[in-house]
Amino acid sequence: MDDGGVPDSASPDPTHSSPQRRWRVTVTLLLIAAVVVAADIATKALAVAYIEGSDPIYLIGDTVRLTLLRNSGAAFSMATGYTWVLTIIALVVVAVIIRFSSRLRSGWWMLGLGLVLGGALGNLIDRIFRSPGPLRGYVVDFVAIGWWPVFNVADSAVVCGAILLVLLTIVGIEFDGTRTGWAARGESAAATDDHVEKSTAATEVDSDDAVETDAAETDAAATDAAATDAAATDSAATDSAASDAAEPASEADKERKNA
Repeated sequence: MDDGGVPDSASPDPTHSSPQRRWRVTVTLLLIAAVVVAADIATKALAVAYIEGSDPIYLIGDTVRLTLLRNSGAAFSMATGYTWVLTIIALVVVAVIIRFSSRLRSGWWMLGLGLVLGGALGNLIDRIFRSPGPLRGYVVDFVAIGWWPVFNVADSAVVCGAILLVLLTIVGIEFDGTRTGWAARGESAAATDDHVEKSTAATEVDSDDAVETDAAETDAAATDAAATDAAATDSAATDSAASDAAEPASEADKERKNA
């Protein structure tokens, strides 16, 4: 069904992206995931070293506390007992995201998928390397907030990334950079406002230029008129001087004739 959205024509076809750009997008995605994985591994190591075997550490009253739990299930200690299935799902998710990354052109999608990828890798590392064995390892959870199940940094990254991807889909920002629905309409309205502002500014500039041109032409006309008046005055003065010089000559001629 047509939702009235219009793809962003300014966004190039992702199939024509250069290999260099595809490589840069993939590297950026992996860097985001690497930051999540590093934070997840570090916090889990600290939790195992300082929390395991001890009483819960209360940070904000009884609401936020640190308590270590080894989880055989999915995020937030759900689906316990399905470690093999969850490990396979995590491997598929990682492979799909990495394969999908070459088509990305949206920075927001890159961030969302990077968070999901990092979270999936963080918990996958636990399943591969922790006891009781490869692909069956328990995931370390250690953060508890109120009644919410115990979780870790990787779980938070997966949830935040998934929420971001859902929001991007709702507002109409596609993974390839095109915009539909709300995003396209908002972009179109912004472009229209920008065009109107530029047109208004151009009209004002043209008007100011026209006023300045008219003023310059008026000044030039006044200068020409003043020059004409000055020339006329000089001509009259010259004629008067010639007339004054002619009168003595006439008197001298008359005297010669009488003599």
